[in-house]
Amino acid sequence: MHRVGSAGNTSGSNRSRKEKRLTYVLNASDDTKHCAGVNCLAVLKSNGSDGSECLFTGSRDGTLKRWTIDEEAVSCAATFESHVDWVNDTVLVGDHTLVSCSSDTTLKTWNCLSDGVCTKTLRQHSDYVTCLAAAEKNSNVVASGGLGGEVFVWDIEAALAPASKSNDSTEEEASNGISGGGSNLPISGLRTINSSNSISLHSTPNHGYTPTAAKGHKESVYALAMNDSGTILVSGGTEKVVRVWDPRSGSKTMKLRGHTDNVRALLLDSTGRYCLSGSSDSMIRLWDLGQQRCVHSYAVHTDSVWALASTTSFSHVYSGGRDQSLYLTDLSTRESILLCTEDYPILQLALDDESIWVASTDSSVHRWPAEGHNPQKMFQRGGSFLAGNLSFSRARASLEGSTPVPVYKEPSVKVPGIPAIVQHEILNNRRHVLTKDTAGSVKLWEITKGILIEDYGKVSLDEKTKELFEMVSIPAWFTVDTRLGNLSIHLDTPQCFSAEMYSADLNITGKPEDDKVNLARETLKGLLAHWLAKRKQRSGSQSSANGDVQSVKDMSARSMTHSRMEVDGSAENDSMIYPPFEFSAAYPPSIITEGSQGGAWRKKITDLDGTEDDKDLPWWVMDCVLNNRLPPRENTKCSFYLHPCEGSSAQILTQGKLSAPRILRIHKVINYVVEKMVLDKDAPADGTFAPGLAGGPLQHSTTGDVSLRSGLRSWPRPRPSIEVLCLNQVLSPDMSLATVRAYVWKKQEDLVLHYRVMQGR
Repeated sequence: MHRVGSAGNTSGSNRSRKEKRLTYVLNASDDTKHCAGVNCLAVLKSNGSDGSECLFTGSRDGTLKRWTIDEEAVSCAATFESHVDWVNDTVLVGDHTLVSCSSDTTLKTWNCLSDGVCTKTLRQHSDYVTCLAAAEKNSNVVASGGLGGEVFVWDIEAALAPASKSNDSTEEEASNGISGGGSNLPISGLRTINSSNSISLHSTPNHGYTPTAAKGHKESVYALAMNDSGTILVSGGTEKVVRVWDPRSGSKTMKLRGHTDNVRALLLDSTGRYCLSGSSDSMIRLWDLGQQRCVHSYAVHTDSVWALASTTSFSHVYSGGRDQSLYLTDLSTRESILLCTEDYPILQLALDDESIWVASTDSSVHRWPAEGHNPQKMFQRGGSFLAGNLSFSRARASLEGSTPVPVYKEPSVKVPGIPAIVQHEILNNRRHVLTKDTAGSVKLWEITKGILIEDYGKVSLDEKTKELFEMVSIPAWFTVDTRLGNLSIHLDTPQCFSAEMYSADLNITGKPEDDKVNLARETLKGLLAHWLAKRKQRSGSQSSANGDVQSVKDMSARSMTHSRMEVDGSAENDSMIYPPFEFSAAYPPSIITEGSQGGAWRKKITDLDGTEDDKDLPWWVMDCVLNNRLPPRENTKCSFYLHPCEGSSAQILTQGKLSAPRILRIHKVINYVVEKMVLDKDAPADGTFAPGLAGGPLQHSTTGDVSLRSGLRSWPRPRPSIEVLCLNQVLSPDMSLATVRAYVWKKQEDLVLHYRVMQGR
């Protein structure tokens, strides 16, 4: 299990609790496919006469999908989106309940035949939830395990039952209890079973459902399995042992030793007598729980075993793992055969009658023939071998050139995915990001619109980055990661509000070219345009519209207590979404964030219904979008000195330190010099410098510094009769002060510029 940061989880972060992060995930154009490795599978058999089935997949892209299986065709019927990190496992409970677990530390329940709405969020784990197990014949029992050695046993029916609560306990319940669908189910107390098997009760002030906690693991849990009746639970992880529990009480019954590395996969037969385990030591072991010992070990794989699936009779086992190979092994005769090889490590298996579904670190899923009802047919094809007892025996056979030949070359059905993004480079214009995916394709994205601009194909990412280099300097107003297989753009206050550009540089029509545009503010407006429209509709359709207005004012008042805010005066009452910030409604991004209550959540921007408020969204986001307020920003100004070049005939009156916005262009400095210039008496009066050029007045501070304002009277850029230099390098009039400082000056001290008259012009 790779540890990756959760976008919604702020624990251990330097960010204040009141300053939640907002992340938006750029969804691929084809949202019916996964864009990262598939961690889990579940098959729902149809009870109807049509014989149709559904396949459920959970991915590292943070979503689950339901696929309709129709003969040899598979189509995506629904996407389940609410988790904010990897989906690690999923199980079907009862007739139509899907339970999933995630690295976001939660379990979630879904109506598996719905359009993807989460029905409940179960919050009890303190770290990543890595695995689930369900009882085949007891549809209420689900066990969950995760990092930190936590194992909980849930009664799903009780967990989903509504519970009454008082208003004054809402916030505490939201953080500690079970939430979903706008309601929270409190947790009254957690029964923990310590290493001595005694049960203790940790009381909390609330009353409601309490999952059973099985305490005993000292390290992370990676695998769980349960028998059909839900009376026996086995677990394994980094301790290299298989632990056996009574899930009804949470007490330990035994500990089985034998593996020499992490236990990654577990199976129990229907009675709970026999257990199969797969380990990173490459071994599969068969345990007799009645005898409390290992009765057989199988050296089939050459690397870690990550997935197991057995026939109904528990006579044969299908296994896959890091060596990308799928084997079938007869547990009694030890005969093994290589069914197929995948292009990526195998993460999960799901037996489906005569076929088996295989999920891997790739975003696609394959179905292979398996002869699940009569697996012995496979061995009649020839090419089988006897599994060894020692883990190195298969590896040695591989080195000697006796590698088995797979029975099947191609899967019978392919569920295609989208190549996951694995590398990225933020271009220095701070609006474009280059990515490279697992297929080797390099693509260019515009993050302020959430769109793919160009696919360059299989080219060098480094070379394309150099090719697209622009000599501009814009503050790093966002961060990026690709852990979900696509671009996740993170906005943190106040850093995200540090970047500004002139409207002319963004090709925005209808605004004065000197208007400063805050990139984060306009991006947030674009992201939440649908939400704002829905909010206005709801406000207009309700008789209590004034109450809505009051709630906005209340929120603003609360935000003022957090931090001194600034109103963006240049954009006051500016609700228009400008083209550089219009997000696609066809391929909308998803938001990952949290407000003051309820924990992190994820939803497409087009699924926001306008009811979300500061309990759901960060207060600074709402204050920016609704009230046009921005937090105080640092380093938006650039201080510099402006001196004549040695021997220059041009002099200006002010020789103090100047201050101007970082984005001020050099042509504005030239204008300033021209307006304030005093020519020597002997200088040629060629008409180049009109003495009456008037601009905005200079403001002298009490310290003697001078403020160079960007709002001088707009007039055409001057002919280059004056040129400005830095370190003897002539500067382009289009360069900004920030660009000069970053690429020419390259010092911590205040910038020093020189100017001179270009004679003969």
